[in-house]
Amino acid sequence: MGDLASISEFPEQASWLEISQAAIVHNIAIYRNSVDSNVLLGCVLKGNAYGHGLMQCLEIMHGYIDIIFVINPIDAFKIRKYEKENDLTQKRVVVLGAISADEAVRCARKVIEVVIGDENWLHKLHNLKRSEEDAGNAYRPLKAHIHIDTGLGREGFTVDNIAEKIDFLTKFKDLIHIQGVMSHFSNTEDVTEQSYAYEQLAAFDNAFAQIEKKLALAYPLERHFAQSAASLVLPNARYEIMRVGIALYGLWPSIETKLSTRVVLQDLPKLKPALTWKCLSQSIKHIREGSYIGYGCTFRADRDLRVALFPLGYYDGYPRLLSNKSYVLINEMRCRVLGRVMMNHIIVDVTEATSDETSVVATLIGSNGKESISAENLADWSQTINYEIVTRIGSHLKRVVVD
Repeated sequence: MGDLASISEFPEQASWLEISQAAIVHNIAIYRNSVDSNVLLGCVLKGNAYGHGLMQCLEIMHGYIDIIFVINPIDAFKIRKYEKENDLTQKRVVVLGAISADEAVRCARKVIEVVIGDENWLHKLHNLKRSEEDAGNAYRPLKAHIHIDTGLGREGFTVDNIAEKIDFLTKFKDLIHIQGVMSHFSNTEDVTEQSYAYEQLAAFDNAFAQIEKKLALAYPLERHFAQSAASLVLPNARYEIMRVGIALYGLWPSIETKLSTRVVLQDLPKLKPALTWKCLSQSIKHIREGSYIGYGCTFRADRDLRVALFPLGYYDGYPRLLSNKSYVLINEMRCRVLGRVMMNHIIVDVTEATSDETSVVATLIGSNGKESISAENLADWSQTINYEIVTRIGSHLKRVVVD
């Protein structure tokens, strides 16, 4: 899709995102090919699909993955609605985050799986009991996963006396179908030496054995622990399900993850970033040498300049910390952002990139000719991580799926 040609598809949007279907399918294949066929591949669509667009990425991924993980039940309900409207076979959907008692009832009815990680679930189970009584024979048990805190300190039952902590679940076997046990790594992405991760794995295996003994179920429980990084660098953590997030969008969790993956797999997989962020200029004009640009007079022209005004800013998710630091791509050239990033605007030096005042398209993230600017570049310039860059791109911006 060409820059100016693509504008006609959504002229009301001066800034938009293009999501590459081919890139996402390629990244899914990397994980499919790295494990045994009996390991289920779960995609994580939280954070508006890491900023890429929940519905756009659902459309791309639905036919390629086994399980969908979301953070809130609202997204799970959207997925069920999408499947019904498009006559699709339902995928397994797991809500990783907190839900209300009423939402638990809706999840049971829509066959949406949930995560139980504390004893506050007791009152929700009483709500399910009332729902069962109302539904009679039509009641469907709520499928649930037990979350174990093996060292992240976030949600989940701590491993001490785990059998006692989940005892209340044994009293609601007619309401709850325990599907599996899960945990979350604390430090696989920021290091190349995984000693703490192995401690977490040992704690998980121990807790899992106690849970199996306590519940004494007639069927095997699923285990899931590994995310994007651990699925590559800790083969023992793959278990029955992998929960892959940022890597499916073509972004490495960290430099350390790349280094560790090269050691473990020998050949480093080539992830393909799926997101390109573009913006059409609002105006172009000349600025005289010595003139100030932007709020706070933080930039002063040291020569005559041609500058372009682009209608996007920190409201749209372009970090203010990029002020006087970042670049955009225009006509295959890097062009500097001048002055402060404003709420709804940035100003860019286009002196060498264009010879007139005709509108130009800037690539904020992505490639243009031989030049490219990555989410990692923006993260470095604004002192954060690529996760934050992409997830903070405004949900109000148009997202379009491209080949």
